[in-house]
Amino acid sequence: MRIHLAIAAALAFAVTSLTPVFAAPPEKIGLMGLNNSGEVGTVTLAARGSKTEVSLSVQGGPKGVAQPAHVHRGSCDNLNPNPAFALSNVVSGRSNTLVNASLSKLMSGNFAVNVHASTKNLKRYVACGELVR
Repeated sequence: MRIHLAIAAALAFAVTSLTPVFAAPPEKIGLMGLNNSGEVGTVTLAARGSKTEVSLSVQGGPKGVAQPAHVHRGSCDNLNPNPAFALSNVVSGRSNTLVNASLSKLMSGNFAVNVHASTKNLKRYVACGELVR
């Protein structure tokens, strides 16, 4: 009897272990240009377990210039000046960063992504997107 229970338990575990886990589809958010920059694009957020991959695609930016990017608390109109999460610099229109926060936290409506003009001109924001569904 014990052997039958052990086999049944092992089979139940094996079946539940094989059940596919479907990841949430990536979230795509628009980046709007700020301060007459002409820079626009998208932020794509994809769940990676308890972390989130944040990818930026920016058009209209300067070639070969590193543009710092961050996730801030707040909205594009009212950003907390202290970044919540640093992102890799946007270079040639691209940035990709694994952020130590869940997708649901980042998409809670309390965060925005912003891009700066350059490492030498951090005070000038050139693009922003609010992380809301």
